[in-house]
Amino acid sequence: MNESSPQNTSDAHPDVAALIAQATRLGLSIATAESCTGGMVAAALTDIPGSSAVLDRGFVTYSNRAKQEMLGVSEATLAAFGAVSKEVAREMCEGALHQAGVDVAVSITGIAGPGGSEHKPEGRVCFGLAREGQDSLVETLEFGALGRDNVRAASLNHALLLLHTALSQIERGLGKAP
Repeated sequence: MNESSPQNTSDAHPDVAALIAQATRLGLSIATAESCTGGMVAAALTDIPGSSAVLDRGFVTYSNRAKQEMLGVSEATLAAFGAVSKEVAREMCEGALHQAGVDVAVSITGIAGPGGSEHKPEGRVCFGLAREGQDSLVETLEFGALGRDNVRAASLNHALLLLHTALSQIERGLGKAP
């Protein structure tokens, strides 16, 4: 996907319990790879009783070194595109999928603020979603300078929406959609 502005993403509040129930019903496992959210997606999932049937692990890879060591993100990719890029988001989600051996992995890397630059402004967040046997989805959203807490909350919500969408696609593909 291309860079875009969030369209009601920060206002969306995914039903995390329904997401856990759906993944459980489908027998699917999930991993997260998070940078700017620092584990918020994994925490939201583990807030729900029964999430241990679904969430395998969460990787908090705040530093470039952690991205490389834990997820196999290439030093060359980091050097060429920077940590906040679709290319790194792709390698993060694919690394999480491979390292955890799960069905679905989501990644987040961005600039929550304060700060940023002309080329990478505050509120830019890159997401990745990897599924076993599918091409990875990557996208960049420009949340704007909403403040650190709001950018992180919007990123959390968007990652949960990506997971929900992926699970729904899998369910439709299996012919199990209600």
